[in-house]
Amino acid sequence: MNGSLFIVSTPIGNLKDITLRALETLKEANFIACEDTRVTANLLNHYKIKSELISLNAVNESSKTKYIISRIISGETCALVSDAGTPGVSDPGVRLVSAAISEGINVVPVPGVSAVITALTFSGLPTDSFVFEGFLPQKKGRQKLLKALSEEKRTIVLYESTYRIEKLLNELNEFMPERFVVVCRELTKKFEESWKGKPAEILENLHNKITKGEFTVVIAPSGWGLNKH
Repeated sequence: MNGSLFIVSTPIGNLKDITLRALETLKEANFIACEDTRVTANLLNHYKIKSELISLNAVNESSKTKYIISRIISGETCALVSDAGTPGVSDPGVRLVSAAISEGINVVPVPGVSAVITALTFSGLPTDSFVFEGFLPQKKGRQKLLKALSEEKRTIVLYESTYRIEKLLNELNEFMPERFVVVCRELTKKFEESWKGKPAEILENLHNKITKGEFTVVIAPSGWGLNKH
């Protein structure tokens, strides 16, 4: 009998943001496929869980997927996690899940926190329809995509890194200067911060501020004015 693949959401910062079912799954799995074994080890150590860890990242996903699938087919249970949040959302894991489905393996979601939904609900912007673009292309196609997003009628959610957050805000100031934007830094963590306003206003507030950490950016739909917020 084939084993199962559990897709397990883990905290995006605060280690208390994990479900009882997720902890139970991580504890009972034969092994855990994770993005960075050191990051996942911190979570497991916090909850005194001693499951085997196997790295599954953007570099080794192709080769490790075959190995993991073979173990599941032999009857073992695997829990898939990322460094933070829900696996497969701008993180490795999609290829493994797809391969498991192709092999007829039982795939079980264990839902939990996601930075996309956390930032979206915190923003106060429309949530009935939104588009998630993850990390924008660093070079090729970036300007073209930004131009297309400037005409988007839905709320937009982006991820951005420490090194490009100011660049992104300058681009938003160029392509959609009148949009209301919410920038979230280090969501659920000790030094969580957020800034709200037009791109130029946020850039001014960010001046001389700490911009290290992980950023989630929520952009109002076209036509959504500050008077509506």
